[in-house]
Formats: sequence, structure tokens, C-alpha cells
Amino acid sequence: MSTSRPWFLYVLECRGGSLYTGVALDVARRFSEHQRGRGARYTRSHPPERVLLTIEFPDKSAALKAEHAFKALPVNAKRALVARHGS
Repeated sequence: MSTSRPWFLYVLECRGGSLYTGVALDVARRFSEHQRGRGARYTRSHPPERVLLTIEFPDKSAALKAEHAFKALPVNAKRALVARHGS
């Protein structure tokens, strides 16, 4: 039986309407880090305003594969997915 914690793919809406995608064990904590300027370089210059989408995965590998696939989508497809499944 696996005792590993689930990983999450998350999509943030940043100032100016851009999207940022990442993976984390704790999305709320990671969002807070991004807001305080302790996240990725992109979110330091484009502060995140809200979490649009979170998707749970059984492990880090699955979350990273999903992140890669999501980032490869055209922006209109990303926004459509967020509109269908987001918060």
C-alpha cells in the first residue's frame, strides 16, 4: 500500500490575465509563496491573483507529465479547460 501524498497541477491567473502552471504538494502554500515573491521568476514579475484550477495526481511523476502536456496546449485550449474544470 502506498503512503505517498498526492501531487497537484495548478493554474494561476496572474496580473494582466496571463496564466502560470505548476505542480505542488500543497497548492495553498505554494500560491502564498508565489504571492510573497518566493515562487518562480515569472510570478515575481507577474504576481498571481487567484488559483483557477487544481487537479490531483497520485504522484509527482504523473503531475509533472500533466504539467508538460498542459503547457504544450495553445492558450485558448488552456482557457477552455480551465473554464470547464476550474474553480
